[in-house]
Amino acid sequence: MTDQSDKSSLPPESSPNAGPTQKQQAPQPNPWVEGLQTIVLSVFLALGIRHFVAEARYIPSGSMEPTLQINDRLVIEKISYHLNPPEHGDVVVFWPPDSLTPPGKRRDAFIKRIIGLPGDVVEVRNGEVIRNGEVLTEPYIKAAPDYQWGPEEVPEASYLVLGDNRNSSYDSHAWGFVPQENIIGKAVVRFWPPDRLGLLDD
Repeated sequence: MTDQSDKSSLPPESSPNAGPTQKQQAPQPNPWVEGLQTIVLSVFLALGIRHFVAEARYIPSGSMEPTLQINDRLVIEKISYHLNPPEHGDVVVFWPPDSLTPPGKRRDAFIKRIIGLPGDVVEVRNGEVIRNGEVLTEPYIKAAPDYQWGPEEVPEASYLVLGDNRNSSYDSHAWGFVPQENIIGKAVVRFWPPDRLGLLDD
């Protein structure tokens, strides 16, 4: 009598009568889902870079002439001021004080040059800017200021900013100081128009 117990105890995949093993195929990714994921990730990265690292801005007015012309395009970097405070001469983009934006109106960012740091005493007199008793040499301005202002001490955590086109600039001499938390970043590179491309410090 033949013992059949060994054959009956084999697992199905090892049975002599079992067919060839079939491989399971991985599910095919949905191209629409992949495309949507790519778009969402790209938007997330773009918004993150714009919010935390750098963004592009254009110049809508002549208040910074001759340094910046209308429709110049700039890169505004936002990292350095988390490491070091602004310095004299930096060209910065900032939100104006709330008092300058009526309720319900769009709040546009300004761009000016930092002239006074916290604790500086600044005065504009006889066509010259005087800071801490010294007359500034300013080759970047369009014309000497035709107004008188100060002397005033720049408050703590605030900055005095003036446009390079001194007589056509709505700036600190008209409305006061910029709180440090209002500063968006430093203008570092002009990328348009191509014939004027370069660092703003050049």
